[in-house]
Formats: sequence, C-alpha cells, structure tokens
Amino acid sequence: MTTESIPDLAPTTAPSPEDRSYDYDLLVIGSGPGGQKAAIAAAKLGRRVCVVERKHMVGGVCVNTGTIPSKTLREAVMYLTGMAQRDVYGASYRVKADITVQDLLARTQHVIGREVEVVRAQLLRNHVDLVSGTARFVDPHTVQVTGDSGAGDALITAATFVIATGTSPARPAAVEFGPRVVDSDGVIELEKVPSSMVVAGAGVIGIEYASMFAALGTRVTVVDKRPALLEFCDPEVVESLKFHLRDLAVSFRLGEEVASVEANANGTVTTLSSGKRIPAETVMYSAGRQGQTASLDLAAAGLEADSRGRIEVGHHYRTKVPHIYAVGDVIGFPALAATSMDQGRIAAYDAFGEPVRDLTALQPIGIYTIPEISYCGRTEAELTADSVPFETGVSRYRELARGQIVGDSYGMLKLLVHSDTKELLGVHLFGTGATDLVHIGQAIMGCGGTVDYLVDTVINYPTLSEAYKVAALDVTNKLRAVERFGA
Repeated sequence: MTTESIPDLAPTTAPSPEDRSYDYDLLVIGSGPGGQKAAIAAAKLGRRVCVVERKHMVGGVCVNTGTIPSKTLREAVMYLTGMAQRDVYGASYRVKADITVQDLLARTQHVIGREVEVVRAQLLRNHVDLVSGTARFVDPHTVQVTGDSGAGDALITAATFVIATGTSPARPAAVEFGPRVVDSDGVIELEKVPSSMVVAGAGVIGIEYASMFAALGTRVTVVDKRPALLEFCDPEVVESLKFHLRDLAVSFRLGEEVASVEANANGTVTTLSSGKRIPAETVMYSAGRQGQTASLDLAAAGLEADSRGRIEVGHHYRTKVPHIYAVGDVIGFPALAATSMDQGRIAAYDAFGEPVRDLTALQPIGIYTIPEISYCGRTEAELTADSVPFETGVSRYRELARGQIVGDSYGMLKLLVHSDTKELLGVHLFGTGATDLVHIGQAIMGCGGTVDYLVDTVINYPTLSEAYKVAALDVTNKLRAVERFGA
C-alpha cells in the first residue's frame, strides 16, 4: 500500500560483501514472486542472501494456493469440458463425461510440483540460502526462525530485510467455514464437483472460480453487495462476460448482501439481507485477502500493519524503518504476481545503491475468467470524465479466420484512440488469449505509438493478433467519417 506519508529517504549505506557484522546482507521473508526476485537480484549484486520460508510453501502463496493452482485448474477445466471446441463440435461436446476433482487436481499438483522445483533451483543456482521455518522479528536487525516442526529456533541477523509474506483469504468472524463453506484456498480441496454453488463476493477471485465451476456444469449463483460486476473494467466487456456466464446458467444477485450461511451434512442455505434464501451444495466465500503479518511481530522491528494486515511503504517499497522493505500482496494494490516480481527487484536494487527506474504507470490487468478479460491503459469512463476526445475501434473474433479455427465466436478487442493525435489510449480484450494479446497494445502505448502503426504494419494471418488490425481500421474509418461529414 504505497503512500506519500512515508518520506523519500536517501539509500541506506550498502554493506560491502566482505562486511561480516551481520549473518546476511539481505534476509527475505517469503519466497513468492516478490521475495524470490528480491533475493535473486541481491545475489546477482554479489550480496549474501537468505530466504526464510515454510517448508511446504516454497514459491509462496502464488505457487501453492493462489495464482498457479487456480490458473492450472482453469486450464484443466477448459480442456476436460471441451469448452473451447463447443462452437465447432456442438454444445454437448466434452473430452470427459464425468469430470472428478481428482481429474482436475492431477494437473494442478503436477504443475505446482514443477514450479516449486523451479523456484528451489533458481535460488540454489544464485547461491541464496533457503531456511525452512517461520520468521518473527526480535529487533530491527534480527529474526527468530522457528522450524516447521516447532523446534530448532535460530536467530539470524541481516543488514537489510524484504518482507514478502503475501496474503491469505480473509475469513469474516460471522461465517463458519467447514466442508460445505470454503474460501479460495479450500475450494481446490473439495472432495467432488458440487452440483450447485453460491459464490459470495464477485471480485476477481470470486468471478474466476464462478466461471470455472459453471463450465463444469455446476449451477452457480453469484452474490455481491456492489451493484455492478468488476466496476474497474470496460462495461461492454463486463456485459459480454455476464452474457456468456448466463449462458452457462449462472445467476447474479448484485446489490445483495449475505446475512447468514447455514450448513449441514446435506448442503447449505444462504440467506440474503433482502430475505431471499438460496440453497446450494457448497458456498465459496470470497471476502478479499488479509496480509500474512500476524506472526511477524512487526512491533519488534518498529513497524505495524493496518486492519487488513498490510504494510505501508513509500518510495521503492521502503517502510518507515529505512532498512526494511515490503513488496507484493502484503502492501496492497495492485496485488499481482507480475507486479510483485518487479517490486522485489526494485527494492533489492534500492537497498544496495544500484540505479533503478520506477515501474511505469502503464500496467496490464488480467482476469482469468472463462473467457479471459484483460486490459491496459484507460477506460471510456476515465477519458469521458477527463474530457479527452476519443474514438473506439472494435474487432470481433467471429470475424477473424483464427477465431473460427479456435472456436471462439464471442471474443472481442476494443481500442480507445485519441480523436486528434490518434494516440492509442487503451486496449480492452475479452476472449481467448486476452491476457497475452494485451501486451501488443501495452508495447505500442508504452512507446507513445498511434493507431497508424497498426494500420500500416503487417500482422501474421491467420492469428488472433489480427484483431488489432481490424480494430485499427475500424477506428480510422470512424475518424475519417468525422472529417468527411464535418467538412
């Protein structure tokens, strides 16, 4: 959670590799994307680096319970249900008739295992010590590491620290979690695919899982107290997603709040504040994320966390204690694995006086629903609010040869272009490969490019990237019409 309340400080005096007054030059707490990249960046600068992580969580939340499991589960769902091929082979097409949780988890566990080994190998290759256990601060330069078995405490000192402990699902006290009522960690541990499910909370995680289980044939009801879904996304894209999910029998109860959830051996009944009662075999509660800082004893290091367990940071992710940094989900928005990686690298460079540039403001957002959503740049609402003249260009996958080949008749790409300068201001995608395709638009915007580049360049055919060409021609023709009719 970056803030202006923490002043920019001069870099700390970087200890030389020969300085042995501390056990390590850098100690990283957590081995997720941010922690791993911080450790490796410091090691490549010739520093003595240690990473403290629980034995069963190497790779962090990202690899073990969050990003990697959920995205692998999505790919398993897409493959086994034959979703991507139903437009070609018919709505009843499936690779496997009766899909079990074991079918889904087989692929997930395989990928997790491989990713854990990749993380271990990268740390080993860069001579980073990996210490198994849970760390807590004793003083600003010392942590006590408790082994996973609860024994074998060790004190480790370091000149500099990076806190990269990530988050865990928030669990409201009023909700009794159990076999029938789960959070995003528990949903991948269900014993069977439920026939019906209530998803309480339509944020990114909630809507991703809602779309996955809907694809599996589960009757899903999405409940959220907010009046609209994914309000930060382009409304046309969100409407396309809702239309597609309704086609999979998903029901939406927006503007409704969950009052209570009752569970027994047969199933659950979710009661809304309006009095509606929704029966379902399972409830998945998605109430946001909580920073994993409770066990760190931050006060001993001169730090504190907010009510959501997040740590406040300033420039280059430095906390109010100059030699302690925090990166990744534990500092709050944007809480993305991709962003966390660069935060970790920047923190390590800053700690040891290495020149480093800030992250650019232009960052892509990817939502792994079925189908995918991704965007980069500004939205129509933002441009309108700022009185920026713009025009839109749209391409539909069904008009592309590649769209027909891959069986995607619903995908779309929208470009937002400045009416006067033709500068590309935003790109919004919905459909197959959206989270990959968005980087084409990101690169053009990052270089200050205009829509003319897309009009004049050659794009491989048949590809989904051709959507950029079609959308560019669409917006160019609209701008030409304005000139013609306004003359």
